[in-house]
Amino acid sequence: MPRRYLRKITHRLDFEKYLINGRELDENWRAESVFPVQQPLEVEIGSGKGLFMAHESVKTPDHNFLGIEVANNYAAYCALQLAKTNNEQGVSNAMMIAGDATPIFTTNLQDDSVEAVHIYFPDPWWKKKHRKRRIINPVIVSNIYRVLRVGGKFHFWTDVEEYYQTALELIKEISQFKGPFPVEEAPANDPMDYRTHFEKRTRENGQPVYRCYFEK
Repeated sequence: MPRRYLRKITHRLDFEKYLINGRELDENWRAESVFPVQQPLEVEIGSGKGLFMAHESVKTPDHNFLGIEVANNYAAYCALQLAKTNNEQGVSNAMMIAGDATPIFTTNLQDDSVEAVHIYFPDPWWKKKHRKRRIINPVIVSNIYRVLRVGGKFHFWTDVEEYYQTALELIKEISQFKGPFPVEEAPANDPMDYRTHFEKRTRENGQPVYRCYFEK
């Protein structure tokens, strides 16, 4: 299913302080510089509408959360959700970056510095000639393995079985991750049982979700 149209943001909350322009980061930028408290870092690639970031930052206040979203309008929408969360819950442990995850993982995230990496429902790039654009690729997988601490986890969920199987083969081929380990589907009786809005829509339409995680 394609992404839905987002309306122009007109909310009065100052969401821009939760949003970093990833295209302006230099090679010396470090994630820890944007958080007031130094604590374990989790990174989400492709944050969509920000449900995971907003929910998990409240649920796990002793971790920092960094979301990376390539689409500017979605990154801004995510930042707005974080601003609302901070306004309502008083948390300040989550930030968004608008930009491409690959250079950030390659240049700005240090070895053994990340507690967990999350990729939920990435764009499948259906056409074969476009599949080289998929975020699960040798460069990003190698860097995810590099930046995770020993015992750190890499979570990957998709609704496309072909993508799931292809990704698992690639991860096994080019990394030393343990896994994949299965993730059971949570009961659909609570909005927070969904990690993303896309998962909610997928499950409501009766479509399967393929879930797993790996461990370094």
